[in-house]
Amino acid sequence: MKIAYIVHSHYDPFWTLNHLLWKNIGIQPSDFCRIGQLLYLYKLSLNRLTLKSNIGSIIQVLSYYDVFSHPLTLSEIVEFSGIPHPSHQAIEEELNKLVASGEVFKHEKFYSLQPNPEIGEKRIMSNKEAERKMNIAHRKAQLIGRFPFVHAVMISGSMSKGVMHQDGDIDFFIVTKPNRLWIARTLLVFYKKVFLLNSRKYFCVNYFVDEEHLRISEQNLFTATEIVTILPMVNSEVYQRFMEVNAWTNEHYPNKAPREVTHTAHLRKGMFGKVMEKLLNGQLGERLDARFMKITLKRWQRKFGHFEEAEFELAMKTNKRVSKHHPSNFQQKVLDQYNEKLKRFEHLI
Repeated sequence: MKIAYIVHSHYDPFWTLNHLLWKNIGIQPSDFCRIGQLLYLYKLSLNRLTLKSNIGSIIQVLSYYDVFSHPLTLSEIVEFSGIPHPSHQAIEEELNKLVASGEVFKHEKFYSLQPNPEIGEKRIMSNKEAERKMNIAHRKAQLIGRFPFVHAVMISGSMSKGVMHQDGDIDFFIVTKPNRLWIARTLLVFYKKVFLLNSRKYFCVNYFVDEEHLRISEQNLFTATEIVTILPMVNSEVYQRFMEVNAWTNEHYPNKAPREVTHTAHLRKGMFGKVMEKLLNGQLGERLDARFMKITLKRWQRKFGHFEEAEFELAMKTNKRVSKHHPSNFQQKVLDQYNEKLKRFEHLI
C-alpha cells in the first residue's frame, strides 16, 4: 500500500491530498466530491493565470521590440520573457493562437506586430551587416581601451542586439577609473573630432561611468534591455561586476543569461596611455578632471537650455561618476511608444 501511495502521488498530487485528508484527518469519502471540485477549480485558475501571463509576456516583448520594427524568433521571445523558465511549447501554442486571431503576424521564423513581411527580410539584412561590422567594432573598442584611465569597453544600442542599419552607428559604453572619467571622455571626444572629423558612425562615445559606480540608477525596461544585451569588448572582469551590481534586471528578464566573455579582449595600454596616467595620477589630474566636467556641463546647459530640469538630468546626466550624452532623450521616447503600443492589447494583458 505504501509503495502504491508513493507512485500514485508522484503522478497526481491532488490524489495525494485527498488520501491524506481521509487517512490522517478523518474526512469521510462522502466529502471527496466537494473537495475534488474545489481542487479542480483551483487547478483550473492556476492554468488560466499561466495562460494570461504567457499571452501578456508575449505581447509585452513583441510590443517593446516593435518600437524598433524588430521582429523576434520563438527562442528570443522565450529568452526575453518576463516569466521565469517559460515552456517553449506553451509560448509557441499561444503565439499560434495570436497569429490565428490576427493579433500577431508570422513572417517565416519571425513574429511581429506588423503585417508587412519585409520586416523579416530587413532584420536578416541588418543581422548580416552587424556581423560584417563586428571586426571594426572590436578594433575600435581596443583602441578606446588604450586611452588613459579607460578600464573597460562595452557595446550597447542596436549593435549589441546583432543589428546594424545603413545609417546606424556603434554605441560604446565606457568604464573609467574613478575621478578620471572626464579626462578620459575629453581625450576620446578630442580624438573623434580631430582625427575622425567628428564622425560617430564607428565611434559613438556617449555613455561613461566610473568603476566604483557601475550600478545604473534609472531602473526601467529600457535600461534593463540595454544592460542584459550589452556586449563586453574589453576587460571581462569589469563586465562581470557590472552585471552583478545590476542584477535588478532579473525582474524584467529572468531568463537572460550573461554574455560569453571568451572573445573579450584584455585591457592593454600603449605608451601614450601609460605616460598620461602617470602624469595625471595626482592633484593635477584631480583639478583637470573637475575642470573638464565644469566646462562640458556649462556648454550643455547653454546648448540644451530648452530642456526641463528632469529631462536634462535624464538625457544629459553630468557628475563626477557618470557622463551621459543623449540629447534626443531616446530612452523616454522608447518607453512612451512602448506604453502606447500596449494600450492596443489591454484586453489580452
